Amino acid sequence: MRIDDEPAFVLHARAWRETSLLVEVLTEQHGRLGVLARGVSSPRSQALRAALQPLQWIRLSAVQRGELAQLRQAEALDAAPRLTGDAMLAGFYVNELLLRLAPRQDPVPELYDAYGAVRQRLARAESLAWTLRRFERDLLEALGFGFDLAHGSDGEPIDPAARYELDPLEGPRRLLSERGIDARRGTATGSALLALAADDAPGGEDLASLRRPMRTVLLHHLGGRGLKSWEMIEALPR
Repeated sequence: MRIDDEPAFVLHARAWRETSLLVEVLTEQHGRLGVLARGVSSPRSQALRAALQPLQWIRLSAVQRGELAQLRQAEALDAAPRLTGDAMLAGFYVNELLLRLAPRQDPVPELYDAYGAVRQRLARAESLAWTLRRFERDLLEALGFGFDLAHGSDGEPIDPAARYELDPLEGPRRLLSERGIDARRGTATGSALLALAADDAPGGEDLASLRRPMRTVLLHHLGGRGLKSWEMIEALPR
């Protein structure tokens, strides 16, 4: 199968043998692809190597044969965001999520759009926590794993004053008050869920309450095996 002039985002690239790269890209029309780029070590291939770095938006042509596509041509469509510090780690996290969850050779246009949006937000240095929670929500929705954030698993509207666990399959489940304060850990506030549903940034404490519940949902869909980026985040000084 020929792939001609296909826009794509570069998720990952690693050296293969002495002169080539194995590149993972996310395309709109063909989904996630593994691409073999041969002979990129020469000085004449400097622009091509630069175009095949993570977070870069490119246009590529390739021939799909089996598991890997053979790259024929690629060019950068813009300048990749120059991220540092926590923003760079956030970019690594977004890419790692897609490498683990996005299906190979299965187009999901909504996922392509979500990646383009989170890439722009990272470039604009918007709130990292809010940027990542929005992307996690959009990722789950695009892959068919999303759920109603405005109603609990019992069908009742979310109570802004209550706290909720996020069941990976059933959605928000209200925390019963008799379970005690320890059970509140790993739960989201109702206000935070409603804000996420409305795409309206919640306040600091509400926003912080979304991180662990969303990670619980993602971990389920990751088959219980966590991410390298999570280990890196946990290792950061508090």
